[in-house]
Amino acid sequence: MYNFDEVVERKGTDSVKWDQTKAKGYPEDIIPMWVADMDFKTLPDINEAIKERAEHGIFGYTFVGTTYLEAVCGWMKNRHHFNVEKDWIVTTPGVVTALKIAVLAYTQKEDAIIINKPVYYPFDFSIKNNDRKIIENPMIYENGQYTVDYEDFEKKIIDHNVKMFILCNPYNPIGKVWTKEELKKIGDICKKHHVLVVADEIHQDFIYKGYEHIPFYNVDESYKDFSIICTAPSKTFNLAGLQTSNIIIANAQLREKFIATKENTGVTNPNIFGLIACETAYRKGAQWVDELVAYLEANIDFMVDYFEKHMPMCKVIRPQGLYLVWVDFTALGLDHETLEKFMLETAKLWLDEGYIFGTGGAGFERFNVACPRSVLEAALKQLSTAIETISAK
Repeated sequence: MYNFDEVVERKGTDSVKWDQTKAKGYPEDIIPMWVADMDFKTLPDINEAIKERAEHGIFGYTFVGTTYLEAVCGWMKNRHHFNVEKDWIVTTPGVVTALKIAVLAYTQKEDAIIINKPVYYPFDFSIKNNDRKIIENPMIYENGQYTVDYEDFEKKIIDHNVKMFILCNPYNPIGKVWTKEELKKIGDICKKHHVLVVADEIHQDFIYKGYEHIPFYNVDESYKDFSIICTAPSKTFNLAGLQTSNIIIANAQLREKFIATKENTGVTNPNIFGLIACETAYRKGAQWVDELVAYLEANIDFMVDYFEKHMPMCKVIRPQGLYLVWVDFTALGLDHETLEKFMLETAKLWLDEGYIFGTGGAGFERFNVACPRSVLEAALKQLSTAIETISAK
């Protein structure tokens, strides 16, 4: 049994999550629950593998070896029934890096790229910063559920001559796990109109009871011809600082374009410790992940119950996947700027504000619940006490 209740002090470690509060002028006692990294120690086997390699004492140039590739393939097959061939894998130092490479490799300046909204905001940066056009397909939000407007999706692809769709699977921030039927509708539209699909599947290992992650390639064999899949161990094993991702590209021509653009932009392979961490995680981490997901689901249960008892006017969108929880605060009647100030200064919580995820996000907040239960409880108590000050006015 692994101990996810342990509170680990992260201040003073140059943590993006914990050590930037002072620079931003936030209260020192604020609880950060924004960026998607976990407050849990990683799999102990990873620490041991890194220590063993460090003791060797020589850190020369390193290539991606066969045993590494076999470990990635094994994880995908065992966890997701996803058969990946070794030569499909291209490593990058992060999925966001891979998204930018894909935009450069497969589109031209001023080309249109479609994304759902609200969605993970680096999708926007990857498009805008490379002089491409963002086309939005807003999700339909009704009764706490999100669905796709397929008619709008196809119409915008036609009207704007869209060249690429960036798919978030599972969907950050709303916690949606796509069904095979939903992915088939999307994929068939993209296939019909020659739209290349870039599937960000970095959260694939966080799936809760009653749901299943479907890799985009598993929907239809033909999808391999016009899509790539972005994966990484970073979210699953809390390894973001080791910058290791595996981009799966079955089509040889797409793979060659991606590799050429990667090399032309100067992007390198992950460092030696990132490679060791990923291989160790995928060979030895199955039980750790099983226990982690169970703990996270219990955290989500706790959060849902707490809101229902103490803040029933605010609605938790129970996630089907991810350790990120999307909460609707529109009932408080605050504009997004006032809501952000309220969270930071009154509730003393640093969250990812809903409006930064784009259309449909204002009035929502994204909570990272990958933390010890005691931290989550403290945060929710601060929030409910703060909301009482609004009710009392």
